[in-house]
Amino acid sequence: MNENITKIKNTNEDYFIYLDILRESGITNMFGAVPYLLEEFPELSEENARKVLKNWMKTFSERHKE
Repeated sequence: MNENITKIKNTNEDYFIYLDILRESGITNMFGAVPYLLEEFPELSEENARKVLKNWMKTFSERHKE
């Protein structure tokens, strides 16, 4: 039997949760979050990490209604 390791595909929710935690930590200004995404999610290209961050920023207030 061929044992292939299947990568778990992350969803925007996974990325958004990580970005929410990163924001709350205060480690970085969120405009500088791309390198953190790349380190945490090596399957992302820099271009895709930028898209994830842009989408996170665009939907932040909608997802965090208070």
